[in-house]
Amino acid sequence: MPLAGLFYNYNSIDGAHKAIAYHYDRGNDFYREWLDDSMSYSCAYFKHLENSLEQAQLDKFEHICRKLRLQPGEHLIDVGCGWGGMLIYAAKHYQVTGIGYTLSQNQLDYAREWAKKAGVDDRVTFHLQDYRKAEGTFDKFVSIGMFEHVGRKYYPDFFAKTVELLKPGGIGLLHTIGKNDGTPTDSWITTYIFPGGELPQLYDICQVAGQHNLRLVDMENLRYHYHLTLEEWIRRFEQRLDHIRKVIGDRPEETERFLRCWRLYLNGSSVNFHYGNLDLYQLTFTHGLTNELPLTREHIYK
Repeated sequence: MPLAGLFYNYNSIDGAHKAIAYHYDRGNDFYREWLDDSMSYSCAYFKHLENSLEQAQLDKFEHICRKLRLQPGEHLIDVGCGWGGMLIYAAKHYQVTGIGYTLSQNQLDYAREWAKKAGVDDRVTFHLQDYRKAEGTFDKFVSIGMFEHVGRKYYPDFFAKTVELLKPGGIGLLHTIGKNDGTPTDSWITTYIFPGGELPQLYDICQVAGQHNLRLVDMENLRYHYHLTLEEWIRRFEQRLDHIRKVIGDRPEETERFLRCWRLYLNGSSVNFHYGNLDLYQLTFTHGLTNELPLTREHIYK
């Protein structure tokens, strides 16, 4: 079950493809069993504790769109677009065009089909390609739940590419799990769940981004929102356990080992966001200096 060797920890272009496929290409049916309708595999935004996971994930997309100040006709890039939910939401509700990049074939196929069904496939496109090979210039930039796979060694590459893609004065948003301290990422997680994963330290993100002329204009910590998200994933995972067994394979011993790992991963993560040192950062930044931003945060909450 675990990936052998340390090659994947370096997050080279070849290594990143293999590491991402290991986690995300387990099959859309598996993730569909316990994620929400938008197939969002990242922290939701609970405006009210009683909100459903579906509503909270849509509110997450809306929250990000407002922070980016999206306008009709703008061009948005989504680095690590997952199953396409963010781009499709932005195209439908903000009339933008966009390009998404993923390293998962399953995600790519799903996103393209979903965009077609949503009637926005003429405005958003998806590519199976590493972010380091992305091209073009965009008004806005977003990356949700992907930075954890970059690796500290490659932070300069990530932010150099961000500057290359985002027009001067453009707004970007980075949504990532992180830590305030410098403790290493749990080796069990990188062995059995996320090969090549490395949780960033807030200090490192701000330092390297600043070295690349990206100006941080807002930081929000949604730590407890991720605990709430994980609790809902856990509830659905347990509720659909028999279905998940059928989806992931017909070898009982391997299936049960897989389920034990994922239950530990989901529950351990929930506890860490509730009591431990895990945070969820939404960092909004601009490419260089701009004086065109609103003076207050009212545009986010109206």
